[in-house]
Amino acid sequence: MLNLKNTLGTALVTPFTEQGGLDYIALERLLRMQQDAEVDYVVVLGTTGEKATLDAEEIESIQDNIIAYYNTQVPLVIGFGGNNTAEMCKTLHDLSYSPLEHCFDAMLSVCPYYVKPTQEGLYQHFMALHEESPWPTILYNVPGRTGVNMLPETAMRLWQDSEGGIIGIKEASGNMEQIKQLIRMRDEYMAEHPDAPYFGILCGDDGLALEAMNAGADGLISVASNAFPKDFMRLIHEKDSAIQDKYAELIKLLFAEGNPVGIKAVLAELGITDDQVRLPLVSASDELHQKIKAELRHIGYRLG
Repeated sequence: MLNLKNTLGTALVTPFTEQGGLDYIALERLLRMQQDAEVDYVVVLGTTGEKATLDAEEIESIQDNIIAYYNTQVPLVIGFGGNNTAEMCKTLHDLSYSPLEHCFDAMLSVCPYYVKPTQEGLYQHFMALHEESPWPTILYNVPGRTGVNMLPETAMRLWQDSEGGIIGIKEASGNMEQIKQLIRMRDEYMAEHPDAPYFGILCGDDGLALEAMNAGADGLISVASNAFPKDFMRLIHEKDSAIQDKYAELIKLLFAEGNPVGIKAVLAELGITDDQVRLPLVSASDELHQKIKAELRHIGYRLG
């Protein structure tokens, strides 16, 4: 089972060519960077990977390329989310009998978006997925995107009732008090039930990574580590405050025009990928590119 303690996971982008197709050369370049940095795991086809804009053939192709490249050497987490519980359960049931069952170590599943379920609805949704999933589940709470906030009580209930099937949460609410409450509730339960399966609490905001780790979080699922995996490994494994300070302004720019618009602009400035995204997203403005270029130079990167 995937170990989430003191870990960095990279939420991988999907590189596109200028013509809008999949860029396999850039994808391999990104995969090599993550492997060379020895990131703890890679999140495939999540929000940052623009899965919603990919067709079934492209999704299968990306999965196959990443699986073949890493060949089990790097743990993989697959993004799997939606707001149709029954359809998701059917898909997971079918995946339980497919070769992919053995290719991923966990799934990262976002709260159902747009429909705004209650806390009980969230609980029943994720328990239904858990019962069909071939993989352990990492919950993903990102109310700024979904319109619903999973409360700590709901996350704890899911962890305890799933008996080890739900192994953690990516907390991207941006609310440090909520993250601290989660940590406190998890630690109190573990103190009373020392044999319980562990529940990892992962920060989902690059800018809050060190603060969350110092409060007792287990790690980070990062956007910035697409471009800077070695530095962000130091941030998480060594709690290096100099890294957090170094990238603080750049992290703000990453999300100024949405994700993955900002990180793709950074990758383009560094010559790693094109900055192409798919509608309804549009590539970073000239103004944002100039700000990113200036900040990269400010922190020591030489650009062409």
